[in-house]
Amino acid sequence: MKFGIIGAGMIGHFHAKAITAMSGGELHSVFDLRAEAAEKLATEYGAKPYSDMAAFLADPELEIVTVGTPSGAHLDPSLAALNAGKHVICEKPLEVTVERVDQLINAAKANGKTIAAVLNRRFHPGMDAFKKASDEGRFGKLTSASCYVKWYRDQAYYDSAAWRGTWALDGGGALMNQSIHTIDALIYLAGPVKAVQANTACLAHTDIEVEDIAVAIVEFQNGARGVIEGSTCTWSKDGHPARVQLCGTEGSVFLADEAFELWDFMHEKPEDAEIRSTLMKGQSAGLGANDPKAINFYQHQRNFEEVVNAIKEGREPTVSATEARKPVELIRAIYESAQNGGKRIELNS
Repeated sequence: MKFGIIGAGMIGHFHAKAITAMSGGELHSVFDLRAEAAEKLATEYGAKPYSDMAAFLADPELEIVTVGTPSGAHLDPSLAALNAGKHVICEKPLEVTVERVDQLINAAKANGKTIAAVLNRRFHPGMDAFKKASDEGRFGKLTSASCYVKWYRDQAYYDSAAWRGTWALDGGGALMNQSIHTIDALIYLAGPVKAVQANTACLAHTDIEVEDIAVAIVEFQNGARGVIEGSTCTWSKDGHPARVQLCGTEGSVFLADEAFELWDFMHEKPEDAEIRSTLMKGQSAGLGANDPKAINFYQHQRNFEEVVNAIKEGREPTVSATEARKPVELIRAIYESAQNGGKRIELNS
């Protein structure tokens, strides 16, 4: 499929690398309002540059677009692309409110097109193994499910772009921007959330509207309890990995980025020995913990390939907008709780 990229910033460059490496797709065009940015990225990959959105979307060869604009500016370009008859893969969060996500889902249905999300942290061998264990019921009764994103962003990060740290365009702080992939992983592995109680603060940054630390107590529909902690004010030399931890009456697994700190089940299976020898912690520092540029593009590649395959097979992708809606709904509920003195907020879905 012929791909176009909307947004030629840092994420746009990751998209270009992933599209170039993937099977089933090729980079066809690049759009950015800044003509020189579109030109630079397009030239690097032999694609067509555009600084006019209407002209970009009018190209009959263009089939699918990826959106890498600021978080709260995903709606308009995604809607324009869907209404022009293009499929869309949009960066996280799909949008910063549930209502906007629903607008995108409805527009995709109306146009008979696919809207999918970039949930790239679902695509690595550790997550594959973790999900398989969860789906097979190896934890027994799930009792505890938590995630922790103790990252650091300096003041210069927030000062580097006017949209950063704003409710309108960032949609929130440490949770909506940095922690959303890990929160998505938690729901993906542990199941839907019933209710939350939360507290947020801005402790280490100035001139931002949003939180740099948040803590929530989570109650899952299956009865498990857990904690979500996200921050951009927790410094360490190499950066802490993003952690997801599930425990039950028959097993415990702690995942740190893409490697396991613990893989421990009451009832052993043949694959456990291989997982412990190949996927345990020890080989890498936190991915993106201190430096947002320090992420691998192969997860984006697998994400894009899954969407193309789903379109060709006429099915919903595993990274559908419906899936991407779940962490946004949960984060918005956490914010609602925190803004109301830690009130217990029940989720609708």
